[in-house]
Amino acid sequence: MPDTSRRDLFKAIAAGALVAPLSTLAQPAVTTAIAKQDLPMQRWGHGPEGQRIADLGDGTYLNPIVAGDHPDPSILKDGDDYYMTFSSFYSYPGLVIWHSTDLVNWAPIGPALHKTLGDIWAVDLCKHGDRYFIYLPANPTGNGWSIFVIWADDIAGPWSEPVDLEIEGCIDPGHVVGEDGKRYLFVNGIRRVRLRDDGLATDGSLEPAYSPWRYPDDWVTENFAPEGPKLLRHGDWFYLVTAVGGTAGPVTGHMVIAARSRSIHGPWEHCPHNPLVRTQSEAEPWWSRGHATLVEGPAGDWWMVYHAYENGFRTLGRQTLLEPIEWTDDGWFRALGGDLSRPMPKPAGGRKSAAGFALSDDFSKDRFGTQWAFHNPGPNERQRARYGERRLHLQASGTSPVDSSPLTCGVPDRCYEVEVTLEPAPGAEAGLLLYYNNKAFVGVGFSADTIKNFQYAEELVWARAPRKPGPIRIRLSNVGNVVTFHYSHDGGRSWQLHQTRMEVSGLHHNVFGGFLSLKLGIYCAGTGETAIRDFQYRSLQARQA
Repeated sequence: MPDTSRRDLFKAIAAGALVAPLSTLAQPAVTTAIAKQDLPMQRWGHGPEGQRIADLGDGTYLNPIVAGDHPDPSILKDGDDYYMTFSSFYSYPGLVIWHSTDLVNWAPIGPALHKTLGDIWAVDLCKHGDRYFIYLPANPTGNGWSIFVIWADDIAGPWSEPVDLEIEGCIDPGHVVGEDGKRYLFVNGIRRVRLRDDGLATDGSLEPAYSPWRYPDDWVTENFAPEGPKLLRHGDWFYLVTAVGGTAGPVTGHMVIAARSRSIHGPWEHCPHNPLVRTQSEAEPWWSRGHATLVEGPAGDWWMVYHAYENGFRTLGRQTLLEPIEWTDDGWFRALGGDLSRPMPKPAGGRKSAAGFALSDDFSKDRFGTQWAFHNPGPNERQRARYGERRLHLQASGTSPVDSSPLTCGVPDRCYEVEVTLEPAPGAEAGLLLYYNNKAFVGVGFSADTIKNFQYAEELVWARAPRKPGPIRIRLSNVGNVVTFHYSHDGGRSWQLHQTRMEVSGLHHNVFGGFLSLKLGIYCAGTGETAIRDFQYRSLQARQA
């Protein structure tokens, strides 16, 4: 399709002119909260285990391109390949790198960060010469942020140990090479520091770089919070893309703005189209849209990658979205996607790559980092887990889910069902959770002789029930944020309904902070260990409402 035709098509989609023809796509119907608000019905493609994927198989895609908790996307174009990583917060191993060749279909390669550094926020993945770098803000002691860097000569690793750049009190690094050939990091503020040529130390002091464009005072936002600076050189200009308005809070807060300069040292001029992206109302399918990076597509067209919360499903965390842009005659750019409720043409020229991966796990291979991660682990937490006989043996820690550093697994779907078999050894207590953090989770647990019920991070002691000895198979279903548990003592031949259902739509950042998501969790507390086997996942797209 010629570029002008694609541009006209994107504009028509954004304006709503193509609702009728695009709504006839041959995809299974999904009833969503959006449909109830008079927006078009959402229809996704089907990936492994029925998971929703963006590619609709007819040359179009529907956001998100990476579903589930994948916030603060940092994207790198490297020849014909694209790589992306995300904030990993308290999950370790962390900073999983994903790969694509068409910007729509993404699959994980593996984690880049293995050393525990506490909370990890928005990073920058870049390449300089033949070496890959990830600049990352971390808070290893809980007493303040610093910028670290890890590097690798192969994107698949091994990655180096973290190097502390001692850029204290800063987050959200953005790497760029100036017209002078020197390397710089921009950080929240928006401030700048020069790097040494090897990128592994600073070569100067932190200094102000840009005073961002300000929105009108009567706009409903969380706070000003200029953050997430991402830079590129295009033509004769450096472009600085920034997030303002706060990353959560009111749905209309987060937004994307831009500035440009002929020199990395400024002066910077505000884009006349600011804000380039912003959620306008609660009726839209994607809330709090922001933290964007520009990237060139396979055919030379341009795109914007950023994150947002899904309407009605903040529990999934911030998900990764793709939106087309166009460069205007005056050297600026505009976003073309509208509210993103409708399918759009895929980037031209790309070779389709793998999308997602199956979450079902027989524990015959080590999938730590790619799928499984400990929440807020201690320095040697990985030693708690060992593989053998198609089981993952998890050593006990703590006394309950609150202090046990559970094993977690992210989910991409609004509705899903999982099953797993747990075999607690004497002295161990184990269970299946939906886990946000140690102050916000629900689940069921099984000690030697008791079934326990955890509702909103507290055990309901009055709801305890006796249990039979032996392995327990547990089923969790989450349909429209309503969670139901079943359990079986005969390997799944017969099931017993757990008597308490739980509604979890409030377990998200705006209530509990932390910028996290609601993940599947398996905990083992007490003494001894629990053997975990035969983890099964399946999407329930047809029930998504």
